[in-house]
Amino acid sequence: MSLKIVVLAKQVPDTRNVGKDAMTAEGTVNRAALPAIFNPEDLNALEQALRLKEQHPGSTVGILTMGPPRAGEIIRQGLYRGADTGWLLTDRLFAGADTLATSYALAMAIKKIGDVDIVIGGRQAIDGDTAQVGPQVAQKLGLNQVTYAEDILKCEDGKLTIRRLIDGGVETVEAPMPVVVTVNGSAAPCRPQNAKLVMKYKYATCPMERTADQPRANLYEERPYLTLNQWSVADVEGDAQQCGLSGSPTKVKTVQNIVFQAKESKTLTASDADVESLIKELLDEKIIG
Repeated sequence: MSLKIVVLAKQVPDTRNVGKDAMTAEGTVNRAALPAIFNPEDLNALEQALRLKEQHPGSTVGILTMGPPRAGEIIRQGLYRGADTGWLLTDRLFAGADTLATSYALAMAIKKIGDVDIVIGGRQAIDGDTAQVGPQVAQKLGLNQVTYAEDILKCEDGKLTIRRLIDGGVETVEAPMPVVVTVNGSAAPCRPQNAKLVMKYKYATCPMERTADQPRANLYEERPYLTLNQWSVADVEGDAQQCGLSGSPTKVKTVQNIVFQAKESKTLTASDADVESLIKELLDEKIIG
């Protein structure tokens, strides 16, 4: 059985480098001021998708992402690892989206892609840590969903068998397709980029990434696969009022980089008395308990 798999991936700011310019006056993340990386848990999700592709000949894996033109890099990184295609949602009307507006845009794009068997993404993005987008996409599309997945064990008879991490242990569940799956960072890490695929796709771009003096223009005519799919709000037949800031009831008030600094220190031995003294102090100061 061949599968049509869509991986939800996001280019996120590296939150390890949050500075004074990390936030715009409108209360949104200033992505231009921070290094951009592939959201870590989306890489875990991509690995699960690629494993399914290997197990089911004829299957395809596509990367769906939303962002400015530079987010096309996420699609390229997916292609370098074994994905087959990608779609970039880029439009000024998408800018400033919270999870509600993001899930709406992604759901509209998945409807346009059509006949998708599995939608898979990371549990959450490191620039928001909400874990809301995957479940919201499932709700908007009316699909089954499995969250906190660690491993897709098998795909048989139109069902996925998935091991998921829960409080206090793990459980194994079955879910009929089509289904939305969100994957934990504790799942298998994504494979490295393949050198041959890097050479094949290194010039792959979305039309908005290209400049007027773009070199190798004839290359895109000779090799159509180097032109990545680029969709606007109109292309996915979206409602502009449900996209970007217009469709985002969540407003971020401030972003801060907090650095903890020790004011004092003490050296403890391994004796029972020292350990008991430390625990008593932590309880008295209401640090624990």
